[in-house]
Amino acid sequence: MREKFFNVLRDVFCGKVKDIEGQSATVRLMQIKNKYYQHIEKHIEEELNNIVAKYPDFEEELYDKLYTFFHRYFTESGAITFASTPFHNNVYEKIYTNEKDVVLFWKTRDLYYIKTERVFRSMEFDYKDYRFYFDASNVEGKRGNEKRSVIFSLRQVEGKRIVFEVQYKEGNKDTNYNEILKELKRKGIHLTEEDLDEVFSLYSRQADIDFFLHKRPREFLKEQFNLWLYQYLSEDHEWNLERLNQFNLLRRVAFKIIDFIAQFEEELVKIWLKPRFVLNSNYVITLDRIANKEGGIEIISRILSHPNIQEQIQEWRELNIVDENFKPEEILQEGSLNDRYKFLPIDTKYFKDLEIEILSLFDNLDEELDGWLIKSENFQALNTILPKFKGKVQTIFIDPPFIVNNSSQFLYITNYKNATWLTMLANRLELAKYFLKNEGSIFVNSDDTCGYYVRFLLDDIFGKENFVNEIIWAYEKPGAGDKKLKNNHNTIYFYSKTEKYKFYTLYVPRKGEDALTIRTHRYVTNYKGKISPDWWNDFWDDIPSFATSMTAKERTSKMIGENFPTQLPEKLLYRIIKMTTDIGDIVMDFFAGSGTTMAVSHKLKRKWIGIETGKHFYSIILPRMKKVLMYDDSGVSKEEDVKEKYNRKNAGGFFKYYELEQFEDILNKCVYTDKFCERYPDAINNIFELDLKLLSTVKINTYGNVINLEAVYKNVDLIESISNILGSGIKSVSTDKVIFCNGVTLHLDAIEISYIKPLIYW
Repeated sequence: MREKFFNVLRDVFCGKVKDIEGQSATVRLMQIKNKYYQHIEKHIEEELNNIVAKYPDFEEELYDKLYTFFHRYFTESGAITFASTPFHNNVYEKIYTNEKDVVLFWKTRDLYYIKTERVFRSMEFDYKDYRFYFDASNVEGKRGNEKRSVIFSLRQVEGKRIVFEVQYKEGNKDTNYNEILKELKRKGIHLTEEDLDEVFSLYSRQADIDFFLHKRPREFLKEQFNLWLYQYLSEDHEWNLERLNQFNLLRRVAFKIIDFIAQFEEELVKIWLKPRFVLNSNYVITLDRIANKEGGIEIISRILSHPNIQEQIQEWRELNIVDENFKPEEILQEGSLNDRYKFLPIDTKYFKDLEIEILSLFDNLDEELDGWLIKSENFQALNTILPKFKGKVQTIFIDPPFIVNNSSQFLYITNYKNATWLTMLANRLELAKYFLKNEGSIFVNSDDTCGYYVRFLLDDIFGKENFVNEIIWAYEKPGAGDKKLKNNHNTIYFYSKTEKYKFYTLYVPRKGEDALTIRTHRYVTNYKGKISPDWWNDFWDDIPSFATSMTAKERTSKMIGENFPTQLPEKLLYRIIKMTTDIGDIVMDFFAGSGTTMAVSHKLKRKWIGIETGKHFYSIILPRMKKVLMYDDSGVSKEEDVKEKYNRKNAGGFFKYYELEQFEDILNKCVYTDKFCERYPDAINNIFELDLKLLSTVKINTYGNVINLEAVYKNVDLIESISNILGSGIKSVSTDKVIFCNGVTLHLDAIEISYIKPLIYW
């Protein structure tokens, strides 16, 4: 039983994936956990030996009880949760209060969902007359929760042993079946494409693992142990003093183990909640926004003579906003901006040496921005930008992934377990609430695989009293099952932040009626239509669906040559934004998808925040928004009330886009020593306080601290990073200083370490 207990204890610290391979942050996490465990195991063993020395007859029972408890609360990844607790339904009544309905309990509720990742291992097996070996030692892993597929390349053939290398797919590179089969044939091995499919399928049947962190690991485990011990002691036995002493020692050693476990988990939670560095930031600004500022024409002249102007022109051509005959010298005519080209979008990534000069034209920089595009896993992005945008967002719309087993048609993960999906969405909705103004609203799109979960979550987080509408969006969709009705609708749940939410009555035309119509036997000249019902249908409400030809022109495939299969129609977002916002309000979408929310918000002159983790951020969303700035005539652009605000003579815009440091980046970059044992027992409550973490960014010299962020990341946007920490917008920027809206002035050559401490040491 002793060996059995220590085996489960290793699983607690390291998970059940000890043979995990690759170059990912997940591998590094497991390696750090394993080193940590190796140092503390002897201290736990010493504690147990002391108990056994005092009560030799208690040894077997001691290990049995420790094993019985600890194996119940840890998953295969080492996450702390209700893994196997057969009695807790009878004992753990704390969750069933008058304030929380029993239906809202699920086993991962108190966890942070990190990501779902396939943990690859090298593997060898026989198929037909051959031996196949798959080498996974170089798999780099994925950042965040992006969807990535695996490809295989033939490395070598040793007689009848065939060796493949496993990698995540990058760009357009795929497994080259023809090349593999040709090389195998040259080696005298005759396999078919179907054989390769079967072999690759056999290897790929490695389970996805959900990675979580517990929000309060120490409290949770100690609470569970007390309940477990109470359950045992409450049985009908007579307990003498010796037995009670034994149980007291059992509890003491269990709590010490819990303290060790909790320290590592709490350290990881600190990393998960740490504000992120802003990386690779750029601005997109149309020429008119530059020209309208004093000195702007001169800067445009410098842009046009810049060595990188041809790269910018090539991008415009790829976006089809200029043709092959375009001549940059036509942009300025007699010292003025040519109206024909005033909405050409400049991306400062091509002109980094001019970026500060462009930004210095603006007296209130963030106020003049129309939006922010952020490439990041969305929880980390929300947590990072919350101080800056807390209480400032008017409307949130999200279209989270549904719980669909077959996810081949989607560009993101959909095959979640129910509890995993609940935790993923709950974590993000809990943060989202803080972004909303008191008069703000949130809309969540769902289908029949998850709608009932969404309603419960929104009731729990926003309150049943703030439920406004359940909107049924009915649409035409091809295909139907043999033994079920055709699914032709989604449900959009509409909740407010408070009872004082902003709302403008939405009118829709009656079927067959014009703006002037006969009602009650007379003409009504100010007729707006009927008040919209909560049933929105593409047949009479003119909201097209994914599948109909009505959306063909507005599809991203038509705009930028890239298809996004689950793109929502602009008219759907148009209604939601019109109902709940005014010009200048901020609209947020943290499952940005193809960028429809941002595109419609911009056309309606609302500000916007879009967050997306997928690689299509650069191939779909960013190009789409650049086209919207120039002028996009698809979607809702032809609506009468949109044309007043957004047309060929009144387009343009100014937004910022950037990436954020991710959890995996921090795990790969932060420095932890192997000297845990030297700190025990004095540092038992803060065993990581002497580690360097990301302090390599700071060097101490006789003149003070020198901040050297290049030691950790390239292309750090320190100004935006500090803006997020301060919770204040950027007012003005120059070559030597930045002034924030809250009055803080930073001199860029002498930034105090206190401003960046949350980024580098936690």
